[in-house]
Amino acid sequence: MEARGPERPKVQRDIVVVGASAGGVEALGKLMRGLPPELPAALFVVLHVLPTGTSVLPEILDRAGVLPATPAVDGDPVERGRVYVAPPDHHLLVLDGTVALSRGPRENGHRPAVDPLFRSAARAYGSRVIAVVLSGALDDGTAGLRFVKSHGGVTIVQAPSDALYPAMPQSAIAHDVADHSVPIAEMPALLCELLDAQIEPIPPTNDPAEHEDRSDGDPRAGILSPITCPECGGTLWEHEEGGVLRFKCHVGHAFTRESLDTAQGQSVEAALWSALRSLEERAELLKRLARRSQAAKRGGWEALERKADAVSGHADVLREVIARLGREPGAESPPEPAAQAAE
Repeated sequence: MEARGPERPKVQRDIVVVGASAGGVEALGKLMRGLPPELPAALFVVLHVLPTGTSVLPEILDRAGVLPATPAVDGDPVERGRVYVAPPDHHLLVLDGTVALSRGPRENGHRPAVDPLFRSAARAYGSRVIAVVLSGALDDGTAGLRFVKSHGGVTIVQAPSDALYPAMPQSAIAHDVADHSVPIAEMPALLCELLDAQIEPIPPTNDPAEHEDRSDGDPRAGILSPITCPECGGTLWEHEEGGVLRFKCHVGHAFTRESLDTAQGQSVEAALWSALRSLEERAELLKRLARRSQAAKRGGWEALERKADAVSGHADVLREVIARLGREPGAESPPEPAAQAAE
């Protein structure tokens, strides 16, 4: 009879990481209300919030359920039965036994962002991780869910029909990185079932070099693109990761396809507003010079006025371009009734 080596002891999942964006406060509140006081796991929450001010999310979640919810503090020990909430303008990371806060590069335009939390937990705890994506716009969290799955963890998304903003769950489902899709009302029971199950341990990578304040992997390992980073202006490299398209610059800013589209659109609009301001300032300068020349009975003021009128015309055209920038193709205003009658 062939000798068999000793079986590895079973383990249980005990790390739950949750990401949400628009509509996430309501979803998180419902989730907290359904969780039992003896939850055998530590729970970590990232909600996209403004970088300024103080977040009241810990207080909201603390009142919503029986588990104590507090702002995460750098160096906190990881303890079961606690809810750690990412503070504004800091990425929340889970290391082996401790919590870390980072002001590393924004990902998908956010800090805190969902993907850094998911990656750090997967690296430190491997198959013991459950990753959850709730209501939100765009597609933050999809790449993080893929990373958790690749390290043996389990992934859950809020059913899109149940989410106020279904884009984040829909993106995860479309990229086949969601193991479960359930309404919030069913999620506490599913979490408890997954936490109670005995599983085969998959060793985490837990490589300290991978906990740098930058996106996962070497950005330059991808395909060099002609696109620049909307955050810093650096070169972006294109990465295809398990069907998820991402763009990364060398300092660590990272974007999924939809978040890059949004960030680039914002950069274009900002540049156009800056150009409009410059044109209007130049028109005003030329008008002032024309008035002074005319008052001083010096020649050339007519030419200055013509230049001012031309620049003002360019500014009007640019203002109309900006107004049209966000419109969907074919969404032009209907012609006036008089114009219709003349056709």
